[in-house]
Amino acid sequence: MVDVIIAGSGPTGLMLAAELRLHGVRTLILEKDAEPTKIVRALGLHARSIEVMAQRGLLERFLALGTRYPLGGFFAGIRKPQPERLDTAHGYVLGIQQTVSDRLLAEHAVEVGVEIRRGCELVGLDQDDAGVTVELADGSRLRARYLVGCDGGRSTVRKLLGIDFPGEPSRVETLLAEVALTEEFDTINAVMTEVRKTQLRFGVMPLEGGMYRVGVPAAGVAEDRTVAPTLDELKQQLLEVAGTDFGAHSPRWLSRFGDATRLAERYRGGRVLLAGDAAHIHPPTGGQGLNLGIQDAFNLGWKLAAAIDGWAPEGLLDSYESERRPVAAGVLENTRAQMQLMSLDPGAQAVRRLVAELMDFEDVNRFLTEKITATAIRYDFGEGHELLGKRLRDIGLKRGRLYDMTHRGRGLLLDQTGQLSVTGWADRVDHVADVSEELDAPAVLLRPDGHVAWVGDDQQDLLEHLPTWFGAAVA
Repeated sequence: MVDVIIAGSGPTGLMLAAELRLHGVRTLILEKDAEPTKIVRALGLHARSIEVMAQRGLLERFLALGTRYPLGGFFAGIRKPQPERLDTAHGYVLGIQQTVSDRLLAEHAVEVGVEIRRGCELVGLDQDDAGVTVELADGSRLRARYLVGCDGGRSTVRKLLGIDFPGEPSRVETLLAEVALTEEFDTINAVMTEVRKTQLRFGVMPLEGGMYRVGVPAAGVAEDRTVAPTLDELKQQLLEVAGTDFGAHSPRWLSRFGDATRLAERYRGGRVLLAGDAAHIHPPTGGQGLNLGIQDAFNLGWKLAAAIDGWAPEGLLDSYESERRPVAAGVLENTRAQMQLMSLDPGAQAVRRLVAELMDFEDVNRFLTEKITATAIRYDFGEGHELLGKRLRDIGLKRGRLYDMTHRGRGLLLDQTGQLSVTGWADRVDHVADVSEELDAPAVLLRPDGHVAWVGDDQQDLLEHLPTWFGAAVA
């Protein structure tokens, strides 16, 4: 028996597995595909996911292979400058293809001891009070204390659990491909600039090796989106939308995606949980999908590890759903809104022009940017200090930076008074006595995901709050 089986080796599953291993949890990833996918769906990391990588000491790997871009223009493609005073030390978008992100996360997972088995398709599950038994397509069975479905929008785990996936079906569809184009780049760029004045679902982006990433609206919604489009279908839609097929040939891959929005009715069934696209799907507007899944994993990992290690306080594991499901619902809402603003309907275009005017106000621009980047998320920890429930940005300390002290995935008491103690919880919480010009609070207690669980300077008050997130003290 292993502690946790994870179905799916996408970014959510890989991030979760690595988080569990930080706490010594024996973790196995099952992936039905024999090889990593070549299809590039996501193109970058937003600020909160960049922070997550920094919190675990992974950011330099991503920065070395990515490109930094300004944050402006991600809400429905409305071009505005990056807002000022964003609450992050990483105020940029990191352009990096999902295939590269997946590889970096897989390398990290293996480094910390995760086992990844490819060509292993989960087809059945059965659970009892002690664990979960999974059945594979070859007839073999495996046993774990918990199972997490990170197996995408068509999640087998979710279907086997019988969890409803209500929402709205796709109304429009987009074809996506990596192909070679014979047309000159200047002509391609000129056509794209003209078409995108109205059709924001169209785009052509040059890649290495003379290939291009092409996205174009489909003629309709396919009955079965698991069937890839043909090159002829792609070329026909390019002719329809752009007036030219650019001489497209030699596709590396072709795919399609819709604008369905669905949210799992619940994220947990006994010892089985859902994360990432298995729990929620939405249009790709704003580039939030991969980021949302990584952040699900970051929230769930330490809580599931605490349950396995035996120190989780009552309700801690259930707080994964109560915290993350509303976040997903918010992403579904803002992507629905963005899709409306990208419609060619005259009414939608009128609303788009109005929103664009409103975004000239700095507060509106910042508000919408924070939605996309997930930097304004505040979990409900009750009344208290304005920092309570929010994640603390990577502030500078006298002896370095905050996130450099969070690589082990433990809780952290940042104590500017130097008078507090975490005795009894030192196996779960690090005590850092240091000061920062950026922190207007005497001391803050951070959960392993960086969210502020307590603010104050009173030792007795701290002792009353530590068990809420870190269980009983050890004598």
